[in-house]
Amino acid sequence: MNHQQLEKDIEHLEHVISHISAEDRIPLSYWRNRIDSVSGAVRMPAQANRIKRLNAALAALEKRQKA
Repeated sequence: MNHQQLEKDIEHLEHVISHISAEDRIPLSYWRNRIDSVSGAVRMPAQANRIKRLNAALAALEKRQKA
């Protein structure tokens, strides 16, 4: 994955994750798979930090869904 596409994917995930809920039509597992696939292409520390924040935000949603 090239750098520009990776940045676009991370930006998209940041936008979506900040606006979804555990009751959203698209299951959280879909977003977990998207984050996991993008994280495999991360090469820069700043990108890795952004992915960590996305993982934490999604984990909080997943936790609420299970409760």
